[in-house]
Amino acid sequence: MWTRLTNVCPTLALIVAACMPAAHSVAQDFSLHEADADNLATGHFAWDPQLAPSGPMHMVVNLGEQRAFVYRDDVLIGISTISSGKPGHQTPTGTFTVLEKRKFHRSNEYDDAPMPYMQRLTWKGLAMHAGHVADHPDSHGCVRLPRRFAQALFKATSVGMQVTITDQEPDEETSTAS
Repeated sequence: MWTRLTNVCPTLALIVAACMPAAHSVAQDFSLHEADADNLATGHFAWDPQLAPSGPMHMVVNLGEQRAFVYRDDVLIGISTISSGKPGHQTPTGTFTVLEKRKFHRSNEYDDAPMPYMQRLTWKGLAMHAGHVADHPDSHGCVRLPRRFAQALFKATSVGMQVTITDQEPDEETSTAS
C-alpha cells in the first residue's frame, strides 16, 4: 500500500510520513553524529554500528546520566537512555562481563516478569534487557533498555563483552573504559 500511495500522491505520502510516530532508530530519529546524549528523550536512542563494522565491543552505563554508551573498536556506535535500579534496588557499579544471552527470559525473582533480549552480567540478578524506560531509576536493579535498542544490541554483542557501570561523570568514564 505504501508504494501505491507514494506513486499516486507523493505529497500526501510525505504528509502521512511526517505525522507517523518516529521509530527509535538512527534512520528516523537522528544520526549518531548529531546525537547529544544529554538531549535524548526518554526511551530514545541512536545506533549506527557501521561506524565501526568490526572489532571488540564494550559498553559504559552511566547511572547519574541514565545513559548507555556502546563502543566498537573504541568508536562510539550507540547511545541510549536507560532505567537503572530505583532506591532500595540500586544497580551496582563496577566492570562486568556478559555471562549469558537469552532472547526470551523471565525473572526468577520478580513475578516471572518478562526480560526480553536479556544479557546477564552476574549470576545473582544483574542483567541488561528490554523494558519500560522511565526518566529516572525505576528497575529492581537491572539496566532497562528501549526494546529496539536492546534488540539491536543483543544482535551485535557476544558473551564476554565488558560492561562498565559507573556513577562517574561521562568524561572520566570514557577515558578509562576500554
